[in-house]
Amino acid sequence: MTEPRKPLENAGNPAAAPDPAALLVLAEEVAREAGELLLSRRRTDVVTVAHTKSSPTDVVTAMDTAAERLIRERLLAARPDDAILGEEGGSAAGDSGVRWIVDPLDGTVNYLYGLPVWGVSIAAEVDGTVVAGAVACPPTGEMWTARRGGGAFLDGTPIRANPVTDLGQALVGTGFWYAADLRARQAELLREILPRVRDIRRIGSAAVDLCGVACGRLDGFYETGLHPWDLAAGVLVAEEAGARSGGIDAAPADRRLAVAAAPGVFEDLHSLIMAYAGDVLAWVDG
Repeated sequence: MTEPRKPLENAGNPAAAPDPAALLVLAEEVAREAGELLLSRRRTDVVTVAHTKSSPTDVVTAMDTAAERLIRERLLAARPDDAILGEEGGSAAGDSGVRWIVDPLDGTVNYLYGLPVWGVSIAAEVDGTVVAGAVACPPTGEMWTARRGGGAFLDGTPIRANPVTDLGQALVGTGFWYAADLRARQAELLREILPRVRDIRRIGSAAVDLCGVACGRLDGFYETGLHPWDLAAGVLVAEEAGARSGGIDAAPADRRLAVAAAPGVFEDLHSLIMAYAGDVLAWVDG
């Protein structure tokens, strides 16, 4: 079974009501093309740091910006009136009601070191709600896709979160921010969580982690300090695969806290994090 595909006429017609299925086709095609660009350059070029952002370890390569430039060009060629929010290029205004949320290279440090876990994440948001998302992992050739109400897929095959119900048997992914002060606080939080779960994985790409929850490679994932482009597509994929997601209290996953997990362990994982995350959240809020 594969997800039904629709032609791109509506995706390229700003006058038509946004069609989530067509937006998904566009997101997938552009994510695949950007991934191919990144993969080909990783094989043939020496990858170096172009500059840093929040700290000396928060790096950007020339390929981050090249991939985002390609993505913006392709999206705006198809839908010139849409808005775009990208990690490297900031915001571009639009008046169609559609906004694309783009991470051109999620897992830049993995890419820099030649580790085979990094992704291209593209989500389409209509009037503030994410309705379609694609996450490509070029080193493995995998593509996760989802549209709201239409289920989640890995390479066209439907996926579901694991049926685990015991947090002590849950494999949980996480990540760490680049600022040393927040890393130290995240490490203290991890000390409390690690003895209470099966084990922890630090993969290095939040988008791939979230898709891992969706297809059962992880039972849960949490992180603080993430941005919309880290979350938008991956959270939709996880939710459409039956996982639950959330942030502080009943709020959606956001920069302060993002948790996604199989439904049978979400509440326990979320409660455990909230019980010990005070120092982390205070730093993020500050």
